[in-house]
Amino acid sequence: MLHLSFVTALWAFSFSLIGVYLAGQVDSWFSAVSRVFIATLIFLPFIKFRQISLQNATKLMAIGAIQIGAMYGFYYHSFLYLSVPEVLLFTVMTPVYIALINDLFEKRFQPHHLLVALVATIGAITIRYEHINEQFWIGLCLVQGANLCFALGQVCYKRLLHHTPLPQLSCFGFFFIGALVVSGAGFVIFGDSNKLPTTQLQWGVLLYLGLIASGLGYFLWNKGATLVSVGTLAAMNNVLVPAGILVNLVIWNRDESLTKLAIGSAIILLALYLDRVFEAKKSQ
Repeated sequence: MLHLSFVTALWAFSFSLIGVYLAGQVDSWFSAVSRVFIATLIFLPFIKFRQISLQNATKLMAIGAIQIGAMYGFYYHSFLYLSVPEVLLFTVMTPVYIALINDLFEKRFQPHHLLVALVATIGAITIRYEHINEQFWIGLCLVQGANLCFALGQVCYKRLLHHTPLPQLSCFGFFFIGALVVSGAGFVIFGDSNKLPTTQLQWGVLLYLGLIASGLGYFLWNKGATLVSVGTLAAMNNVLVPAGILVNLVIWNRDESLTKLAIGSAIILLALYLDRVFEAKKSQ
């Protein structure tokens, strides 16, 4: 829980940084591949090639390719059609996807996971429900594609580490290698080399996103995912919504309803509490 809470604070800045300084100014695929490349460089020296089997390395690369590589392709392009608050709004379905994907893998339906995810989703929608622009459908589909990739990656990583305990620091580089392959291919095929960063601020944002948001963030987030229940993981995905809006409110002075923020945040906290209650009953 501590890992997820810490990363939530880190990622709260990412939405606004991308929307304000990168979206529409820097090529989306370049933004994606640059931050993945930086994160890969960080974890590459820690890889213990002899300790990780080829099968597990391949699985980790596949998870990274989906959770970050493919997700970034959808995620960054969504900012071309949506505002930062709208992107935040449309991410609220991620917890539902996490609960449903996990149940699909388990071949059983666990209604409390879906209930926790839905309560957290209601909380996020309470905060961010507002008028949407005419490009709603394109933006919605892009964000849902990102949500599905992010949810599938989290569940697969959690299951892999549950069934095959691995030294996470020593193997996480494979995760980013997989993401780098996908995002790199995306830039080569779809990228626009005429829209590279032109200011020190843009390079600085990409450096922060690569070193902190991606490098440190994804390692701690996925490690945290292995330490909590599926319901808590699902609900924590929506804590990003009030956190992201709070950053917009404090730093970029965006007009937001403090009442909605308070009510929605309380609902998300209720979802986390409900999950703890359900898990306590299961353990008994």
